[in-house]
Amino acid sequence: MSLKKTFLFCLVLIPLSFLIGLFFYGRMLSNMVETRFSGTRWQIPSRVYSDTMLLFPGQRLQLPDFYEKLRRLHYRKVEGFPKYKGEMRISDSVLDIYLYDAAFRNRKREGFPLRIRFLENQVESIEQVDSRIILPVFELEPEELMLFFGPERERRRLVSIQHVPDHLIKAVMAIEDNRFYQHHGISFMGILRAMWINIRHGKMKQGASTITQQLAKNYFLSSQKTISRKLKEALIALILEVKFSKQEILEIYFNEIYLGQRGSESINGIGEASFFYFGKPTDELTPAESAVIAGLIKGPNLYSPYTHKEACLKRRNMVLQAMHKNHWIGQDELDMLLKEPIQTTGYNAHPRWAPYFADYLYQQLKDLYSREDLSSLGLSIYTTLDTQAQKAAESALSKGLERLENRKPSLHRDSPEKKLQGAVIVMQPKTGNILAMVGGRNYSISQFNRISQARRQAGSAFKPFVFLAALDQFTPASILSNESKVYSTEKGEEWIPENFEPVSEETSVSMRTALSKSHNRATVDLAMKVGLDQIIRQARAFHFSTPLEPYPSLALGSFEMIPLELVRAYCIFAADGFQPYPLSLKNITDASGTALNRKHMEIERTTSPEKAFIISSMLRSAVVDGTGKAIGSYGISFPAAGKTGTTSNFRDAWFIGYTPDIITLVWVGFDNGDPIYFTGSQAALPIWAELMNSIPHQLSGSWFAMPQGVVKRKICPESGLLPIPFVCPEEKEEFFLSGNIPEEYCSVHKVRMLDQLMKGLRSIVP
Repeated sequence: MSLKKTFLFCLVLIPLSFLIGLFFYGRMLSNMVETRFSGTRWQIPSRVYSDTMLLFPGQRLQLPDFYEKLRRLHYRKVEGFPKYKGEMRISDSVLDIYLYDAAFRNRKREGFPLRIRFLENQVESIEQVDSRIILPVFELEPEELMLFFGPERERRRLVSIQHVPDHLIKAVMAIEDNRFYQHHGISFMGILRAMWINIRHGKMKQGASTITQQLAKNYFLSSQKTISRKLKEALIALILEVKFSKQEILEIYFNEIYLGQRGSESINGIGEASFFYFGKPTDELTPAESAVIAGLIKGPNLYSPYTHKEACLKRRNMVLQAMHKNHWIGQDELDMLLKEPIQTTGYNAHPRWAPYFADYLYQQLKDLYSREDLSSLGLSIYTTLDTQAQKAAESALSKGLERLENRKPSLHRDSPEKKLQGAVIVMQPKTGNILAMVGGRNYSISQFNRISQARRQAGSAFKPFVFLAALDQFTPASILSNESKVYSTEKGEEWIPENFEPVSEETSVSMRTALSKSHNRATVDLAMKVGLDQIIRQARAFHFSTPLEPYPSLALGSFEMIPLELVRAYCIFAADGFQPYPLSLKNITDASGTALNRKHMEIERTTSPEKAFIISSMLRSAVVDGTGKAIGSYGISFPAAGKTGTTSNFRDAWFIGYTPDIITLVWVGFDNGDPIYFTGSQAALPIWAELMNSIPHQLSGSWFAMPQGVVKRKICPESGLLPIPFVCPEEKEEFFLSGNIPEEYCSVHKVRMLDQLMKGLRSIVP
């Protein structure tokens, strides 16, 4: 073959080989694009939400806490009447608020103006402003608590292109790619313009990447600046333009772009950015706010309105001027927009809401979803948590433990791991919904959840279950022995229970007094009469996981219990005999808002409403004139029931108190069992009282209605029997089961009356 033919052959073969190679390489890239976009395009973290908040006339609120909650929900104060969603005006007695659109567990709500009138700290009325309709109840949207992140820790809210305002599209195009609708992925005019500008300045002053090329780089490539990467970027951009419409490319781009940082979490997509910077959904952004977000694309951390306000303002104005240059806004509008200040929603480092609760929630969730699903499917997880109750519980526990350490310096420990500990749980007794959970003093130091994982002696907090087991044979008026007695222990040794405080001259007490004043001797006397096996059989029905043995000390709470199981068992008294399953999860919806299946936990009846009412009445006595009467000194004026608990050597201090609305358990102690030298009424009760005073919105102030199977009768308190008219010096009303009412008259004063009569007769008859 001649040299000329060889040259011609190579001239044809080399370009042909290149084209063939380019074709197959393009096919490979095309398959990669097809595969990438045919499945899930992003790993969307599942969002965990608090419970909603119900507002109704007559409800008491801590107004500062309520307004703080609105701020966390991204509502912002304005001077005049709110005109846009997310605005609120606060005065002394009126809140005007323009609600956001909101998604609830099973429905969506369009935002509307609302007016709430207050009379001091009570809701007086709730009015829908536009229609002038007075609402009997209103549901405030839930707060975001946390996200289940994937390894990239990307925050992202997907937005449809139909919900992106035109001025935001124009703002992005003006500063990033003003010929987006004219090119096919690569802008040759842009390349020439960038080359000319860079040559003039003698350095890289301007790039030439189109929006499609940026998407190709962000989605498929690294940020490495090489010729091969730029060529690959151009090829992928061309493929994207062939396979997708301009609107689809914009939608993917808007949901992909990186727009800032929130701690270790990256802000990706305009949907997340609009909430992060302006506290509103994308379709409610103003033109000036859209210009801020468009300006962030070039350098989110260089132009952030939170960290570089001046640079952000200059960059925003550059975007607005580019929009004007492209004839997308007029001169008058430009002049007006340039004068607008940048008003962000305010940066808040995302707090770790209720970490012990979050761990407990995950234990319930993992039976339904894998960790990978939770970090990628974009689920909305609606929980039972009341954020105000949670904050109040955390604050009350922290202050209470510090108070104890200050009162008794010997309780102070230098090592954070050995400090005095405590735990709090707040529940709705009728539903089992957990409103607040604090499993320890500091989650960052110890993740051990003392509510759901610890096993501690219950002490006197177990006594109500002894008295409940006795109601078939005894009544609250029954007289028990309060004398010192000797019992045999499990080891065959002698055991003599002692009352915490010596009771002068009270060798016998009523059942009501024994429980309300927590007399140990009388409680053991009752337990032995009822039968320890009977008490254990009943306790098993309440789902205590700790094995119980028939020893006399059982009556005084000598066996260890899990606090969560103990508060769950107490729910039967506040829930008319029903025992719920402790719930942290209410509902789950997928990314489209469709409710998903979840497990339904049964609420079971474990005692009768009549017995539950009688125990509640006895525990009401405990906080009126018994071991829990100190609650009155803390300003607790609503009716409540409760029981203190103090274990041997002061190792554990308890208070469990409840109303018909909520039940709260507080435990204080050292993890290693060191004594704290305080009783339940001294250590745990003040924490309970401070917490309850901080959450009036959860309290109706009502008390339990007496069931039909309970009757009220007058008795003589000395005998517990019917009083003899004009003979018994004192009469007292008491509750009884309808099938267990005393029928005999007072034997004590009957004998005394006969003695007096005989003495009188002897004095008359010689």
